[in-house]
Amino acid sequence: MARGSTRPTSRDVAQAAGVSQAAVSLVLGDKWRGRVSEPTAQRVREAASELGYRPNLAARNLRLGRTRTVLLVVPALTTEFFAEVYTGAARVAAAHGFGVVLYPSPEGVGPARDPFASAQAALDGVIASSMAADALTAIRGDQLPLVMLDSDPDGSLGAATVNLDIADGIRQVTEHLLSLGHRSFLHLAADVPSWTFDVRARELAARLADVPGTDLRTVHAPISIEGALTATEAALAAPGPRPTALVCDDDKLAAGAYKAIRRAGLRVPDDLSVTGLDDLGLATAIDPELTTVRLDAEAFGERGMRALLAVLEGRPPEEGDLPVSLVVRGSTAPPR
Repeated sequence: MARGSTRPTSRDVAQAAGVSQAAVSLVLGDKWRGRVSEPTAQRVREAASELGYRPNLAARNLRLGRTRTVLLVVPALTTEFFAEVYTGAARVAAAHGFGVVLYPSPEGVGPARDPFASAQAALDGVIASSMAADALTAIRGDQLPLVMLDSDPDGSLGAATVNLDIADGIRQVTEHLLSLGHRSFLHLAADVPSWTFDVRARELAARLADVPGTDLRTVHAPISIEGALTATEAALAAPGPRPTALVCDDDKLAAGAYKAIRRAGLRVPDDLSVTGLDDLGLATAIDPELTTVRLDAEAFGERGMRALLAVLEGRPPEEGDLPVSLVVRGSTAPPR
């Protein structure tokens, strides 16, 4: 074959490597083990690389009845967290010849229209955040393999569930604040009907119930700085002793709480310690920098994609929640 004249074919690779086209298909399809020797497989890979050969995925997908496309359904992209989830999922997908289409639910949380004329014809599977679970009603179909993120493993819609260890994150926050001497807590909870936020509330209440002399009040707010500002202002103006520690369901809520605390003439952490959860870029942009729980969003996306690949291949997905870690910064201190 004259290089540069036409696109190289699997026949060209086979001739260059001195093997059959069937052997080329096995090696480049990563199905050669036990059927082709390691030296032969290496010879095929080298020949393909030298010739600049790339498999015709479109033709292959038509033969297999697959599109090698995955849909990632998330809430509206109001923070970088889900963008990083996409980055992780797309990295693993690309390594396996898949593409990922990102579909943010238009209303943030709730139903969404099918982004494809026929999802079952256009997709091999779906990865979805529990916060956007209602959006699945339009696109899932009974036959689409589904992996749920941040979802109750006992009641998940999916064939597999991938979770961060949110409960442990709340335990770390609570133990940190208790060790500083805090006993009066305010929980700024996300006003979102989602299992992941239910876990936060349950774990915080359970941990504090085990410690005599603690009290806990809860207020709810939409996940926005303005919503958090309004809810925190109302909580700080309520009668009774002022809390000394404010536990926020995420970093954006914490940023709104900062504004309310300053408007009330108070200081973080001198008058009120504040914690978040996510460790977004916002956490180090506010002053003082926020004590929060770091969630590895990219690793979360990677695990979600690996779980879907396992489902598609009939393998059991990895077990266990992804670990999280407390990052202590300047927003927490002992109470006065």
